[in-house]
Amino acid sequence: MKLPSSFHSALVVAAGSAAFAIAAVAQAPAAPHDHPPAPPPTNLQVLPKTMTGEQVHEVMHKWASSLGTQCGTCHAEDPSHKMPDGHAMLNYADDSKPEKATARLMVRMVMEINSQYIGKLDSAQPVSCATCHRGHLEPPEFVAPEHHYHAAPAAGEKPPAGR
Repeated sequence: MKLPSSFHSALVVAAGSAAFAIAAVAQAPAAPHDHPPAPPPTNLQVLPKTMTGEQVHEVMHKWASSLGTQCGTCHAEDPSHKMPDGHAMLNYADDSKPEKATARLMVRMVMEINSQYIGKLDSAQPVSCATCHRGHLEPPEFVAPEHHYHAAPAAGEKPPAGR
């Protein structure tokens, strides 16, 4: 299944968000839990293997929020295990959904953008999933406001002042 290039671009931004989220989670104090702690993560291929289940859970929720989606977008259902409400549980370690591979690719891309490019700029903000997605699975197309469009000067004309 081939995903649209816009989906790939959006996931790249998501990867940057992931790198930023990882740093934020590592510095954040532990919050009280209203639920049992998350089990230790398995099959981590991009996120650090030293992350706790709670840290991975927090990063995943930030990514889902940045893309306006739910866990089931990338994680496959496990029909052999049911939740109390009867819905199938998700198998977080399963790699069968192509969206999960795309997400990993995008996370790597965002991490590279932040380390190789943004990190070399003075006081630049790291990119994240939300930089492009802004709460949408498919990032909305950017359309510059009309006043940003300028006609090119005709041959022999000088460009307007300030350009």
